[in-house]
Amino acid sequence: MNGAADMGGMHGFGPVVPEKNEPVFHEEWEGHSFALNMVTGVANLWNIDAFRFKRESLPPPEYLNLSYYGLWTRTLELMMLEDGIATPEELKAGHAIAPFKKASRAVTAADCDNMVRCARPFSRPAPGPALFKVGDKVRAKNMHPKHHTRLPRYTRGHVGEIARIVGCHVFPDSNASNLGEDPHWLYTVRFDGHELWGADSDPTVRVCIEAWEPYLEKP
Repeated sequence: MNGAADMGGMHGFGPVVPEKNEPVFHEEWEGHSFALNMVTGVANLWNIDAFRFKRESLPPPEYLNLSYYGLWTRTLELMMLEDGIATPEELKAGHAIAPFKKASRAVTAADCDNMVRCARPFSRPAPGPALFKVGDKVRAKNMHPKHHTRLPRYTRGHVGEIARIVGCHVFPDSNASNLGEDPHWLYTVRFDGHELWGADSDPTVRVCIEAWEPYLEKP
């Protein structure tokens, strides 16, 4: 979907300035937010693409003014409310008020450790042969879906080259809308800077993205 989250190539936001000796968490609440997101991930309350879609759906003023973990926290609140896991009163109080249904099993520290280190695999058996091979020219489709997509807006309509066949993976566009995993081939596509940014672009610039097969077409 087109929104504030898809900022690649947009002007007016200034340079990215790395913070020297940046800590893992700036405040204690950021660690709590991270932990809660890991726990809900282990418990399979929703999938990662649905979580990204909900985060992208935040109004631009809210999205652009929240910190990184502020976005995680706000998205988690909305998902919990939407799925009936918590009520507004419980979020405000910081604890359960009404009786709740326990999970089928407890989430362990080992579960969370595994989630942090490697999450879960997203590769799947291929439904058929790959449509493209390394070296093929491809065009990113000029598509503007209202649902979640991982195709950056600045690449749409531009021609690149298949640099690598990654494998067959869960398709985020359908997974985010709870329509099933619908696995497709995933490629690394390399674009020249002048193709994306015009003749005045640095001629040495190359941009690589990961793109699922439904995002691509023959030029």
